[in-house]
Amino acid sequence: MIIKFQQLLPAYFSQQHQPSSGIWLTDLELPQGELVEIVAPSGSGKTSLIHFMYGMRTDYNGSISYGKNELRSMTPERMAELRQTHVSIVFQDMRLFNTQSVRVNIELKRQLAPHHNSNVINEMASRLGIYDKLDNLCGNCSYGEQQRIAVIRALMQPFSVLLLDEPFSHLDNKNAAAALDLILEEAAARKATVILADLERTSRYPHTRLFYL
Repeated sequence: MIIKFQQLLPAYFSQQHQPSSGIWLTDLELPQGELVEIVAPSGSGKTSLIHFMYGMRTDYNGSISYGKNELRSMTPERMAELRQTHVSIVFQDMRLFNTQSVRVNIELKRQLAPHHNSNVINEMASRLGIYDKLDNLCGNCSYGEQQRIAVIRALMQPFSVLLLDEPFSHLDNKNAAAALDLILEEAAARKATVILADLERTSRYPHTRLFYL
């Protein structure tokens, strides 16, 4: 799925504010399968961009399109379908159900639009070192464990675009590397585009496109 940005700019940036950016106020096309890295200091709109791309916010000028479909012109039904079958996300704040178990959090996503069977949850959890946490409440897990849960959850559904907002911020190098390897394997198998946004360059991420926001 081709992603297009046309003169995109958050509405909270004033007309007088002309940011020097590889994305804002540009016409940009990203073919499917790109590994995109966006480096963005605090306050430059990194999380806003991810939320714009997921259709959560519309307070921007310009446009974002997936294929021939412009995001803000989509019906709620079409937007729901896009999120279930084409665009997956790892939020910066994870957005887990803290009163539910780790397994339930992952299964809820998987069952909406199954791509993997339930056994894959066990396999991925083992690879990321949280197999023994599957029956624990998410609220009792550390931030690092929650981040790995959020990664696995995002990989359960079909997607051609994967949005990652600081996905490794609570992980040490070893666990970040394991999570990144899993993400890259899943993305390659689906020929998916990955959009990774973070405050600094992510080591070992083999970007094909690099932008500074």
